[in-house]
Amino acid sequence: MLLPRRRFLRSAALTGLAAGTLGLSDRALALVPQRPALLPHEDFSFIFLTDTHIQPELDAAKGCMACFRQARTANVDFTLQGGDHVFDALGVPKSRALSLMDLYKQTADTLGHQVYNTMGNHDIMGVYTKSGIEPTDPLYGKKYYIDNFGAPYYAFDHKGVHFVVLDSIGITSDRSYEGYIDPAQIAWLSRDLAAIPTGTPVIVSTHIPLVTAVEDYAPPPGKPPAHQGMRVRNAWQVLDLFDHYNVIGVFQGHTHVLETVTWHGVPYITGGAVSGNWWHGTRLGTPEGYLTVRVEKGRVIPDYVTYGFKTIDPKNT
Repeated sequence: MLLPRRRFLRSAALTGLAAGTLGLSDRALALVPQRPALLPHEDFSFIFLTDTHIQPELDAAKGCMACFRQARTANVDFTLQGGDHVFDALGVPKSRALSLMDLYKQTADTLGHQVYNTMGNHDIMGVYTKSGIEPTDPLYGKKYYIDNFGAPYYAFDHKGVHFVVLDSIGITSDRSYEGYIDPAQIAWLSRDLAAIPTGTPVIVSTHIPLVTAVEDYAPPPGKPPAHQGMRVRNAWQVLDLFDHYNVIGVFQGHTHVLETVTWHGVPYITGGAVSGNWWHGTRLGTPEGYLTVRVEKGRVIPDYVTYGFKTIDPKNT
């Protein structure tokens, strides 16, 4: 039996482009960047699902299959996958990483429609030294993802809306990762956004969040991490760019929580996780699930949908 839908955002709180719909005072409106008039677009729906973390253990493959079968029945145009397809390619032998990718791709065929993928930190191969994989391996790092899904960052258009998919994974010199948008990608993003017609609505996908409050939801770790892995450390460079365009929604993964933070009129929506607490139940109260998103009159209207997965090893947080 499926769990009930959880509608967590409503359209009136999300547009930010027709700023009056936010119910802001004149003083508050002065703080919202003045963007061009929004161009019209066709209404449509899509699915945003993230952090599938497929593996043979913990019934994860069965859970992904159940999720994808349910998602297939939705009346949507496509799926936007927010990253961390597998668990895990960072620190396992090559044979394991390859088998996980095969398992994911076989399962994803169940969706039966167009899928646009976003790179996650667990989707890069052999970066941790414990994997035993050398940087000279032809599939090392992001090549593993690129060989299976294509470009690490790209854009596409759908029914008058411009979609941008970012690569938010920075590989560090000590063979770890951090949230980072490198200079070449920022230059590409600047060119890409400058080339679209003025007023075009824009939707963005990133795995590691650009904007999040997740670090406030639980006690900090006893030892500070060596790198900023919970959010993009140079997000300000991207946010400054977004101030000049009609970004109507940014969809994020990585933290496995259901969260929306609005900045300068743009909702930054972190979409929970198909895997919940890495297949151990709920993550900070967020169960296993995904978003269905209605794009309507310059607004994004998401619903968080659960699909009835029951963990065999509960470790709810």
